[in-house]
Amino acid sequence: MVIINNFEEYKSYEGKSLGLSEWLKIDQQRINNFAEATLDYQWIHTDEEKAKTEGPFKSTIAHGYLTLSLIPYLWKQIADVRNVKMEINYGIENLKFGQAVLVDSEVQLHAKVKSILNLRGVVKATIEATLAIKDAPKPAYVGDVVFLYHFN
Repeated sequence: MVIINNFEEYKSYEGKSLGLSEWLKIDQQRINNFAEATLDYQWIHTDEEKAKTEGPFKSTIAHGYLTLSLIPYLWKQIADVRNVKMEINYGIENLKFGQAVLVDSEVQLHAKVKSILNLRGVVKATIEATLAIKDAPKPAYVGDVVFLYHFN
């Protein structure tokens, strides 16, 4: 895990990989819980039998937004940004989904610092986030996650 205490330390990682999270299994219960929370019950996510017989993947798949919602959890395994009074998830830019995450797949976040800007005391960090799927040729997605940090 990388520890970042201030803007200058963050800036030193610009253009560099910060590392990888642990692998996280996406099981059917997690998918069902996400469906419940978001009211997105599309059968390709929640109907295991129909997905096996009629679906293009022959199993259920995770919601794309479920995989995106894991970024804060997985990010905290890669970087510990300290001395912050407030951190804001500011946005996601240039995101492309590359491959569906099949039920019981394991995913891992790779984070690379694209840019660090000091905007009058607010630090804007743009992180290239790639969600790898274990044993899959393409990632689930690649996109730029933008965080705003108010350091102490």
